[in-house]
Amino acid sequence: MDQIARSAKHIGAAIRRRRRALGLTQAQLGERASLRQATISTVESGEASTQLRTLFDILAALDLELAIRERTKANPASVADIF
Repeated sequence: MDQIARSAKHIGAAIRRRRRALGLTQAQLGERASLRQATISTVESGEASTQLRTLFDILAALDLELAIRERTKANPASVADIF
């Protein structure tokens, strides 16, 4: 499940897709990550003020990791097509 995420909204959408693919509700993911359902909702909506610790707790609960690499040089329209 490699996805390019260049904004908080992209990350939120990727988390939502993974949660749904696993058949989890926001409340169930919140339990796995020891977070409130409202926090999961906020992250999935792409709220830019999400703390990194919260993001990493959610990624761990979804068995995902964050990889840092050089930005691809594709044009914005082709990157937007991924989402």
